[in-house]
Amino acid sequence: MRINSPYLLFLGDAADPLAAKVAQGIIDWRPENCVGQLRLDNCNADCGLQDMSLAEAVDAGAKTLVIGVANRGGVIAPHWIEVLAAALENGLDIAAGLHNKLADVPQLAEKANQLGRALHDVRHPTQEFSVGNGKKRTGKRILPVGTDCSCGKMYTALALEKGLREKGQSADFRATGQTGILICGEGVSVDAVVSDFISGATEFLAPAAADDHWDVVEGQGSLYHPSFAGVTLGLIHGAQPDYLVLCHEPTRTHMRGVPEYPVPSIEDCMQATLAAAKLTNPDAKFAGLSINTKALDDSEASLLLEQLEQTHQLPAVDPFRTGVDKLIDVML
Repeated sequence: MRINSPYLLFLGDAADPLAAKVAQGIIDWRPENCVGQLRLDNCNADCGLQDMSLAEAVDAGAKTLVIGVANRGGVIAPHWIEVLAAALENGLDIAAGLHNKLADVPQLAEKANQLGRALHDVRHPTQEFSVGNGKKRTGKRILPVGTDCSCGKMYTALALEKGLREKGQSADFRATGQTGILICGEGVSVDAVVSDFISGATEFLAPAAADDHWDVVEGQGSLYHPSFAGVTLGLIHGAQPDYLVLCHEPTRTHMRGVPEYPVPSIEDCMQATLAAAKLTNPDAKFAGLSINTKALDDSEASLLLEQLEQTHQLPAVDPFRTGVDKLIDVML
């Protein structure tokens, strides 16, 4: 799907700043796509954009109202519907990455159809995909993978895209999750693709390209996560990566959501991932490690990165603290 920008970011009545993390991610990585924010009474989040009415946003050039807040259960709150309907009436499309669909709200579906507006439910692909074929294709691809889910794969991918472009390289971030899609305006939420077609969807998302073009494919899950290993494996096979980056959060004691499963070692995860990647690209290799050191102070983070570099003989970075130039130097 492709979402028209620029955006008016809808923060609704977010309970706290964390509830608006989708909107904040868009601002962090695509500030040029944002004209303002719309907040309801009792909203406890502020992303630092100008507060705008729907009419003001349209006058400023907005094309799409993006729901940038996630409430409990990822649902469209009933008291949002009046505002969302008014957005359609003011000429805006609507995009959301919630679990339930905009298109399943009769008032919104009917009004969008009547006015010729688009409702983008980015968690729910509408494209039909073929099964993957594993055939070698031109272009270059890099895929962040993880020892766990939610450990920095999207942030790493976006940092790599930015870093490659700053070095004069042709590069595109290929979104595979709802937040990534809302950040860049297009992509496929592969966790909602039927399992037989995940690798094919990834081949579609990052097709043959010019020999010097980099597709930076957003990673999902972990091969070691009992809940999400399936989507990870499909992504690895479909991305056919030339380079992988291992993402890791060093302070976790167990995998997210499954306390019975300890976080695997970096070495074990790299070995398993590389074995899987070599099925569709025998030349796949690791560019390095991306470590989320948010829970560590500066000296602890610096020491850990040095130790990991010595242990694995690969660059170790924190995209936020150190940038990703060391990884890009390996790739180039």
